[in-house]
Amino acid sequence: MTKISLFWHRRDLRLQDNTGLYYALKSPYPVLPIFIFDREILDKLEDKSDARVQFIQAQLQALNKQLHTKGAGLKTFYGSPLNVWQQILQEYEVAEVYTNRDYEPYAVDRDEKVARLLEENGTGFYTFKDQVIFEKTEIVSGSGEFYKVFTPFSKVWRAKYEERPPTLLPNGLEIDNWHQWNASAVHSLESMGFEPSPITIPPADIDQELIRKYDEQRNFPALDATSKLGIHLRFGTISIRELAAKTTKLNWTYLNELIWRDFYAMILANNPHVVDKAFKPKYDHIPWRQDETGFKVWCEGKTGYPIVDAGMRQLNATGYMHNRVRMIVASFLTKHLLVDWRWGEAYFAAKLLDFDLASNNGGWQWAAGTGTDAQPYFRVFNPQSQTEKFDKDLRYIRKWIPEYGTADYPDPIVEHKMARLRAIETYKEALAQ
Repeated sequence: MTKISLFWHRRDLRLQDNTGLYYALKSPYPVLPIFIFDREILDKLEDKSDARVQFIQAQLQALNKQLHTKGAGLKTFYGSPLNVWQQILQEYEVAEVYTNRDYEPYAVDRDEKVARLLEENGTGFYTFKDQVIFEKTEIVSGSGEFYKVFTPFSKVWRAKYEERPPTLLPNGLEIDNWHQWNASAVHSLESMGFEPSPITIPPADIDQELIRKYDEQRNFPALDATSKLGIHLRFGTISIRELAAKTTKLNWTYLNELIWRDFYAMILANNPHVVDKAFKPKYDHIPWRQDETGFKVWCEGKTGYPIVDAGMRQLNATGYMHNRVRMIVASFLTKHLLVDWRWGEAYFAAKLLDFDLASNNGGWQWAAGTGTDAQPYFRVFNPQSQTEKFDKDLRYIRKWIPEYGTADYPDPIVEHKMARLRAIETYKEALAQ
């Protein structure tokens, strides 16, 4: 049996500028790329027409087709990763395994278990940085501590980036070290209990004109003025290094959004407790209201606050919500309704095409005031003034709420002034403990 190297695709579904894949192809053994449809993740998805699963499956088919031009192919598996790896080691003579690092607690635990199994088998396991520009401990303060505030983090990030921008690696198809085989088909959605989704995925196009105007237009949800590349960064169908390289020449405000992404990935990597607890422990004392009715109308976009409802309806229909509106709806749930940020975070996790644990968690904890660099608890977004600032012509609201201004549109679920004071008092008392 011929010895081979395996490259394990996860959040890097591309051949261009893929760090782990590049180093796999430079190994002495021919490379077989693989992907595991992970049942530990898929079995928890309630929506069996999840657009993200369809997107992954379609991207893997595209990769497989590209690899056919080299007499190679991608092999997919469906199961629990540890079981799949036991099966792989029986089926192939695996000399080395290459992959790109993931920083989510589940992924870290999974990779540690797989690494132990491979070590017992005498198989090398090599991991690389790929989904961020700077990882866990690369941006630290003078005392060697990770940053808890974004602004100083971003200054060090920029200085380090400008001093030595990351190199873009060649397309894997340019390197001739692929395992030659008659490639099998990628697992179908149906074979895994899923079905096609009606939601359309935005393309992985870097619109230079849009990015050039990003700082002027990004806050207005009626404009189609954000790149919608989140899903492509999440699943690595676009390289973060390539996007950053093009962005630095076009718009620093846009680049700042990529720095936020690194910041939240760093926070999660260094503080895995944030997955289910407040970054600042004292905020775990807040007595959240178990308001299931309020939460339900928030989810449905029927709170009687038009900017909130428009955002939730956009999310439910498209899997996307405008960035400014994400802040408004999160603030409304946690401050106006005093509903636990984890409820909202979980709803976004189920619905957002670009759901990324680190960024989603960071954004929700920011809005709730519980996180790093957070919105102070006494600052409560006023949905009305946010509307006047960012959707004064009501174009966004009317697009998503056709019954706005008629008797069919509900009255506000809660009065703003009362809700604001209630939130401030509740937080103040909890933090005084």
